[in-house]
This record gives sequence, structure tokens and C-alpha cells, in this order.
Amino acid sequence: MNSIVTGLVAEREDEKQMCTPGITMRDIYLARQKIAAVAKRTPLIRSDRLAERVSGQVYLKLENLQETGSFKIRGAANKLLNLDPEARERGVVTVSSGNHGRAVSYVARRLGIRAAVLLSEAVPEVKRAAIQRLGGQAIVRGKTYDEATEHAYRLQEEEGLAMIHPFDDPFVIAGQGVIGLELLEDLPEIDTVVVPLSGGGLLGGIALALKSAHAGIRTVGVSMERGPAMVESLRAGRVVDIVEQPTLADALAGGIAPNRYTFDIVQRYVDETVLVSEEEIAGAMTFALREHHLVVEGGSAVGIAALLYGKVERLGQNVAVVVSGGNVDLSLLLEITEGHWRGEE
Repeated sequence: MNSIVTGLVAEREDEKQMCTPGITMRDIYLARQKIAAVAKRTPLIRSDRLAERVSGQVYLKLENLQETGSFKIRGAANKLLNLDPEARERGVVTVSSGNHGRAVSYVARRLGIRAAVLLSEAVPEVKRAAIQRLGGQAIVRGKTYDEATEHAYRLQEEEGLAMIHPFDDPFVIAGQGVIGLELLEDLPEIDTVVVPLSGGGLLGGIALALKSAHAGIRTVGVSMERGPAMVESLRAGRVVDIVEQPTLADALAGGIAPNRYTFDIVQRYVDETVLVSEEEIAGAMTFALREHHLVVEGGSAVGIAALLYGKVERLGQNVAVVVSGGNVDLSLLLEITEGHWRGEE
């Protein structure tokens, strides 16, 4: 691990000994009020074909229909809208695998805030271009997410910018938790939620909201087999480094260190984690396009894949799957789906 990130890990581990994350339902309700003018309330649709696979009702929460193409707009908006005037004046910096940078760029432009977005070389060109188009400064540094993170913290120190962390921030977690409120209102009989899992801001916020309403609601996180940082950390009982690998689920790639909030929240509120293969992710992307006419990126398709390929044992009668984003290169999507259709012939 690089020296800057190592120092931050040590510093934040010391802080963690003195306090526990204090994100509450009040914070999530405040976030809903704060972001209402920026983030959409997304639809929850039935998937009869998925229901046939699990012997229960299955619903898809379509975060891919957000203005920036993913759920990330919720957390980014809540954090940016809670910055003080001095921080807004100086500008913000973030590190992203694509979707968070896109969201920060969009909200920052609406608020008249300068936004620098650090990206690794692994981030697809389609996501880099979108960040630039939305007004963000896309800065590519390093081969991996962790290397881009090092550069983001360096820029924060050099220019006095406010860090908009992609997942490990109370405002970001609360913003994503608004999805949990919407699920409870649209499907109050929900038994299980299945959510893509990377840094844990999305699943952590949703799980906190649902478990606060009813402790019996099962929360399931899904990651890809290639470099699942949070899953490996949960298995180890501590935050660990992983080797970042190429994956269709590029939005879920990267490490989770340093970490002050999400690891603890996921440990407390998530019942199960499962992994899906690259072939299963591709199959889920094809399924979403064919059965629901939905453009879904790899990281967003992992929840569908978990149900499609029987990865979750206990589901209940009313299951919601969060479809977290749709920012995929269309040529890649066509290549994937054509390959699957040919394979089924």
C-alpha cells in the first residue's frame, strides 16, 4: 500500500477506536429532503421471468434511470449540498471508477462548484468522456483505483479541495439510504433486498434503512469474483488489500481502504454476500436487455445474476433487486448480448 494511503489508514483506525459510525434514520430522511430536487425517485418494476427462477415475487429498482445513469447521484448530491460556502468556493475532488465522478460532476456544475475527478487507466473511455461532458475535470492517474486514490488525496492537500468520497462518508451513505426508504414505501412487504456491493455505501445505506424498519428483512450483497474488496475484507474480519483485476463489473472495482464507516455498517447490517462470475454477469446483462429492454452495466447486473444463477439460498416471497447503473459502452453491450444469444441457439 502506498505511503499516503497507509498513513490515512492508520489515522482513521485510531479515530475508529474512539467512535462508532453515527448514521441514523434521521440522517436518511434529511438526505431525502435535501436531494429531492436533484435525484429522481426511481420506479420499482416486477420481473416475472426472474420470479420464475426463485418461486417468489421479484422487483427491480431502476437506479439506471437516474439523470447520470446510476444511484451515485444520491450520495454525491447529499454531500455537495451539505458543504459550507467556503468549501464550495475552493472546489472539490474525488476518485471514481466512473459513476461517482459522473454524479459529482453533474451536481457540482448545477451548484457552480469546480470538480476534479481522479480516474485510473482502467476506467472505460465512455465514463471518462461523460465526466468531461458534465463539467468535471477528468484526471487519469495510475493503473489502479488505489493509485488514483493516492493522487486524489495529494490534490486535496495541495489545493485545499473538499474530498467527496465515493462511499465512505456519512452524507454519501445517507444519500444512498434514501433508496431503502423508497423500497419500504413501494414494497412494504419486502422480505429481501439484493444489492451490488463494492465500497459498501449503497448496500450500507439501504441495509441501515431496511433493518431499522424491520430486523427480519434480509440484506444480500453481490460482488464479482475478480477482486471483491469488501467481501474479502468481511471474510478476514478487517479491511484488506486486494489485487484489482479486469472485470465487466468495472464500477465495483477497487479497494475499500482507508475505511471508517462502510466496513462497520456492512458487518452489522448485511446478512449475506455472494460472488458471481464474468460469464454470469454477461448473462444478466443480456437478460436485462432481452426481458426488460434495460441497458444495464456489468456492476449493476450482479444482483440480477445472483438470482438468475441461483446464488442466494434464502429469498422469501418479495425480493427487490437494485439495478444500480446503466453506464455501459453500447458496443460492448452489443458484443456481450450477441455472444449470449448465439450461445443459446
